[in-house]
Amino acid sequence: MRAKLDYLPVEQSFLAPVGADAANPAFARAVVIPFGLEASVSYGSGTAAGPTAILAASHQVEFYDEELECEPVRRYGIATLREPAIARPIEKALAQLEGVVEAVLEAGKFPLTLGGEHALTPAPVRALARRHKDLIVLQLDAHADLRDGYQGEPFSHAAAMRRVLDNPDVSLISAGIRAISTEEMAFYQSNRHRITIHWAKDQARWDIAEMVAPLRGRPVYLTFDIDALDASAMPATGTPTPGGLTYWQALAIVRQAAQAGNVVGADLVELAPIQGLHACDYTAAAIAYKVLSYALARAPNERGHAEP
Repeated sequence: MRAKLDYLPVEQSFLAPVGADAANPAFARAVVIPFGLEASVSYGSGTAAGPTAILAASHQVEFYDEELECEPVRRYGIATLREPAIARPIEKALAQLEGVVEAVLEAGKFPLTLGGEHALTPAPVRALARRHKDLIVLQLDAHADLRDGYQGEPFSHAAAMRRVLDNPDVSLISAGIRAISTEEMAFYQSNRHRITIHWAKDQARWDIAEMVAPLRGRPVYLTFDIDALDASAMPATGTPTPGGLTYWQALAIVRQAAQAGNVVGADLVELAPIQGLHACDYTAAAIAYKVLSYALARAPNERGHAEP
């Protein structure tokens, strides 16, 4: 069921972008959806507090982007929803989030969901897969998330991409993977026609242009698990994993993916804030702003500058 959109006031919204449509959501092209789902975490906890921490940190992020040489938020506008009381169990929470995303899409806006655990991703993918029959999901993550359930929960965070692939026309490209089970490896090997994995161990040899080539001209859903970043840069997550991506390396993938395909929705998940370690919250907020800007601001021209 489609949800009613309940917007936060400007001073509480993502970036608190006065003059950039937070005060007039009808004109915003992007809608931020805080959804602190935490129901199947299996190691460290705290993802329920992720959206609140990202929104608070975003108020310290500069509007001006030195890479795009503009204030991208002025070009597209952002409004932010009030976080709902999240339904239980996970399956009901996913139906709830799917309804919210559906309402955002019906309003003609770009949905960015802030999690919360990775279990939430199948909900926006379901909503978008109904509109885009050739949807491709780009996953930045440490973990494959291809189990067919974990600890008795079929909608576990460890099964997020398996549930995404329950949509028969959806395919998956994953980057940064460095933790996978024998069960997941078998599923991957038998579904190579739908799944491409770029292993973190090979990152020194990655060709990002080649990585994103399958996205060309296609609708893309981006799911960014914050543990895609190396554990030294991002300890504030349930399972911080060594051998991961740098901030700029991850953004290079997102930027080139947005240039190759049409990013139609995104999520940023698995931030578990650590009291006193606000650098992680700020990093997540900066990534969220970059994701919106790459997806919605005009693409950089050949000199690397944003077109007017």
